[in-house]
Amino acid sequence: MKFLVTGVGGQLGHDVMNELIKRGHEGIGSDIAPEYSGVKDNSAVTTAPYISLDITDDFSVNKVITSVNPDVVIHCAAWTAVDAAEDDENKNKAHSINADGTRNIAAACKKTDSKMIYISTDYVFDGQGSTPWQPDCKDYKPLNVYGETKLAGELAVSSTIEKYFIIRIAWVFGLNGKNFIKTMLNVGKKHDEVRVVNDQIGTPTYTLDLSRLLIDMAETDKYGYYHATNEGGYISWYDFTCEIYRQAGLKTKVTPVTTAEYGLSKAARPFNSRLDKSKLVKNGFTPLPAWQDALNRYLHEIGELAD
Repeated sequence: MKFLVTGVGGQLGHDVMNELIKRGHEGIGSDIAPEYSGVKDNSAVTTAPYISLDITDDFSVNKVITSVNPDVVIHCAAWTAVDAAEDDENKNKAHSINADGTRNIAAACKKTDSKMIYISTDYVFDGQGSTPWQPDCKDYKPLNVYGETKLAGELAVSSTIEKYFIIRIAWVFGLNGKNFIKTMLNVGKKHDEVRVVNDQIGTPTYTLDLSRLLIDMAETDKYGYYHATNEGGYISWYDFTCEIYRQAGLKTKVTPVTTAEYGLSKAARPFNSRLDKSKLVKNGFTPLPAWQDALNRYLHEIGELAD
């Protein structure tokens, strides 16, 4: 199969490209940079065909996708700076990328009859309560601009084409780019104590594990909405940090605080990021491994696992 992957300069796109090439598929990467700008790790993505593409330019998107004529487009490119999206100068940009850019891709996929995989987020919900969100729930109430733009992207896909997978994820970490784990490791090495919120609950998602699931899905026609985070139970950011430091061998004290006490975010954050993933098993897909195991493999990958 031939794949076009957007956002290969990011965490997920990097792993998706490597996974599909490893399986013998043809992979073409794209991002807005003139050339591949991700981590130079000598993996397949660094030498795969690459196309510079501004997804907000509908003419360019149509030209590229029509020319490539892929069987599947995996759309990983997105505006993910949640707090920055709240700034007036960035709101239109976030919407242009997450909503309009996604609509451009969906429209081009319709012309080429390509499958489309769109990566979304738990932020499309209001983040309240404690009941895990169901993938087919339509009770959308985004708390912030980022969530609004990702929801607009979802609706653009579902209203434009029929051959789509919409995958909601949360708490993402991977090799290529910034993430919570890297941030907490840096902070933990510089300070004796860190304050971390303990009233926001969810589950991490390792991009390496997610990439394998996405290719599994692309090889089927089991379209629809799905939730995909690692297994291992629901935790708080405080719990996650404690396990990060334990596995990394850091002795930094972790102090739990409420979101109100922490009080540093511009954008409202969901308290409930629990995503129900049972639909994966019902449709024959293998769930992602436990997040504790994923963390262990990731820390080993970045050279931060304790001896």
